Amino acid sequence: MSLDNDPRQTVAERGLVRNGNSTTVQNASKPSTPTRKPKSPKPENAVTIAVSPRVLFHMEEEQQVYETQGMEDYIRFQKEHETEPLSPGPAFSFVKALEAVNVRLRELYPDSEELFDVVLMTSNHAHVGLRLINTINHHQLFIERFCMTGGNSPIGYLKAYHTNLYLSADSTKVREALEEGIAAATMFAPEKMTEVSEAQLRVAFDGDAVLFSDESERIFKAHGLDKFFEHEKAHENKPLDHGPLKGFLEALGKLQKKFYAKGQRMDCPIRTYLVTARSAASSGTRALNTLRSWGLEIDEALFLAGAPKGPMLEKIRPHIFFDDQMFHVEGAAELGTVACHVPYGIAQRVGPKKQVKDTETPMAAI
Repeated sequence: MSLDNDPRQTVAERGLVRNGNSTTVQNASKPSTPTRKPKSPKPENAVTIAVSPRVLFHMEEEQQVYETQGMEDYIRFQKEHETEPLSPGPAFSFVKALEAVNVRLRELYPDSEELFDVVLMTSNHAHVGLRLINTINHHQLFIERFCMTGGNSPIGYLKAYHTNLYLSADSTKVREALEEGIAAATMFAPEKMTEVSEAQLRVAFDGDAVLFSDESERIFKAHGLDKFFEHEKAHENKPLDHGPLKGFLEALGKLQKKFYAKGQRMDCPIRTYLVTARSAASSGTRALNTLRSWGLEIDEALFLAGAPKGPMLEKIRPHIFFDDQMFHVEGAAELGTVACHVPYGIAQRVGPKKQVKDTETPMAAI
């Protein structure tokens, strides 16, 4: 299902986005606030996505000011530039796709609150809030919920917001969220992002240590590939335990079923992918049996038998891809995919030699 060859949609209807900016013609001037805002759903009813400003927008210059000049100069800089909107970051297209799904859901279920809800979650001071609000209004995003904690970690608020997924540029905060049982990932921005669709949300998951537990990966790390195959064959009818993002896939599945109930399975604006290094014949059965035992569907399953994931993801063009190994995250990013690292499981202790430098700071980075 390529967004380039769908005869049902024009380019404008598909809403192609490159680097977060629409390729269609836009008005030079935009209203300071959106003219129409839908009602926000109650947190307990919504699929809540918490994002940090550093992944929603590009804030490299602001981060540099904080790191080199300190907090007071950082706040002063933000206040002096608060009428200048920030440019879209790696999570921008993902958030726009969430909003497109909400439009379709409201058309089918006008009174339902089973919708995506985005919360801006940051340890920034409230002084910075005006620039963030102005930026959100400039880009006409529907983000009504903010959490600005003035230097304290925002992680404790995630459960209060009923968060289903937390995305940040700060790996320490992501680990804290995972320890609290909240699906979370560190988002990285490729230098040049692949065009993605605003009309269909596409989410790609690795299997082991992302959707599933790291049980099988532990066998592989400890005993090698042959023992791994033996273990999977012997346990192919025993479901794997859940991994950190199983709940997010489940939440996506519940929204997909709302479209299926209206006869829109083939026109569903949510599509999910399993992109795994497992081999189909040797170890794929257990993965698919596990999903079936959970009552979850995956739209497409790609068993790559150890082949690089980047080229497949370049074809899929997901808004977001989750993997527990930096090797795969880096490979995806090199080919233009917005990839997220899930720091969970045995791979974090027996990790790749190449590590991404963590330059995050407690205030401005999250």
